[in-house]
Amino acid sequence: MILWYTGSMKQSELLIHTDGGARGNPGPAACAFVAEINGTELFKLSKHLGIKTNNFAEYQGVILALEWINKNKEKFSGQDITFFLDSELVVRQLTGVYKIKNRVLAGLNLQVMGLVRSLERKIVFNHVLRGKNKIADALVNEELDKNH
Repeated sequence: MILWYTGSMKQSELLIHTDGGARGNPGPAACAFVAEINGTELFKLSKHLGIKTNNFAEYQGVILALEWINKNKEKFSGQDITFFLDSELVVRQLTGVYKIKNRVLAGLNLQVMGLVRSLERKIVFNHVLRGKNKIADALVNEELDKNH
C-alpha cells in the first residue's frame, strides 16, 4: 500500500528501515523496507529472494529501497535520507569501516554505491538493534512464511 505524505517533504528527512533474512545460511531468504517521513509511513515492500545467505538478503533490502527512491526521487528532491539496518556487518561495509572479502557482497556493495551516487544527496547508513527495526523485520518474516 502506498501512502503519500502531502505536507512539505523538503523540510523533513526520509527515513528508511531495511531488513533481510534467511532461514538457514544459505536458506529461503527475503528482504524488505519501510519508508517514512515525520512519523508517517509512506511505503513498504518485501521481496522473496530464493535460497540466499543472510548478508545477501540484508544488502537486497537496501537495494530494494534505493531502487524505489530512485523511481520516486522527484517526490523527495533535496531531502537527506537515513537508512536503519540491524546488520552491523552491512552498515560497516557500506560506510567503509570493514573491507569486503566476499565477491558477491562486494558486487552488491558496488550496486548500492552506484544507486547512492545517482541520487546526488546525503545518505547515511545507521546500525540499530533488531527491536528498533520491527516493521521491516516483520515484513521479511511474512514474506518468508508465505513463500516457504
